[in-house]
Amino acid sequence: MPVEEFVAGWISGALGLVLGHPFDTVKVRLQTQTTYQGIIDCMVKTYRRESLQGFFKGMSFPIASIAVVNSVLFGVYSNTLLVLTATSHHERRFQPPSYTQVFIAGCTGGFLQAYILAPFDLIKVRLQNQTESRAQRKSTPPRYRGPVHCAASIFQEEGPRGLFRGAWALTLRDTPTLGIYFVTYEWLCRQPTPDGQNPSSTTVLVAGGFAGITSWVAATPLDVIKSRMQMAGLKQREYQGLLDCMVSSARQEGLGVFFRGLTINSARAFPVNAVTFLSYEYLLHSWG
Repeated sequence: MPVEEFVAGWISGALGLVLGHPFDTVKVRLQTQTTYQGIIDCMVKTYRRESLQGFFKGMSFPIASIAVVNSVLFGVYSNTLLVLTATSHHERRFQPPSYTQVFIAGCTGGFLQAYILAPFDLIKVRLQNQTESRAQRKSTPPRYRGPVHCAASIFQEEGPRGLFRGAWALTLRDTPTLGIYFVTYEWLCRQPTPDGQNPSSTTVLVAGGFAGITSWVAATPLDVIKSRMQMAGLKQREYQGLLDCMVSSARQEGLGVFFRGLTINSARAFPVNAVTFLSYEYLLHSWG
């Protein structure tokens, strides 16, 4: 099994994570809290109360973990295509896989990524939702002192299953949408690129950006449910499952609740995924 796809996926995932984390923090807060009137209001209040550090809460853990999960996504995707087509990454420009094969490989990578990602994503969301400022001595101290303390507290207070809150929603979110993600990327790369040639850097940037937007449009409703189920334990509220969370959210806040964070998700998705795919393709090409 070739390992360069895993390494390239980790590096490209880390670059995308650093670029997109501030947007992700705003998105998570909009989805799980009702104190903000919109994106700008959330950004202003976060900056005023927590300074720039507030936008990077929970990033240290993902940089060491979720970036690795991204390597699983790209590594499993590429190696699944290797099994389905018997062609390596460099040979696929001459013998492109079918879109069905791309979709299956993307879904496989998404499913395994979600399985590994669940505890890390939960800790990230909990840390991002801490609005307390450490800079102000008189303010209430944050509930969690960091990712390790967060993980230990969840395990102690909510049990081992607590670390997997929202895991099913995460799996249902990532499995089909990452199939859509890779299909969109491949389709956009192939359109302006002559057969047998590698797409240009501009093509990769545009294709990666729009692939990110397309997948997040499809993923946002389940992303909202996932985030709310992850925060349920902290708020001492138990949802009986995905359906209960969906019905309760819709009854209390209307159907628009399922599209919270869509605008900032889309704004974040283009640059993050453009950089992710460009760095991924560049690394594999330079190592080839």
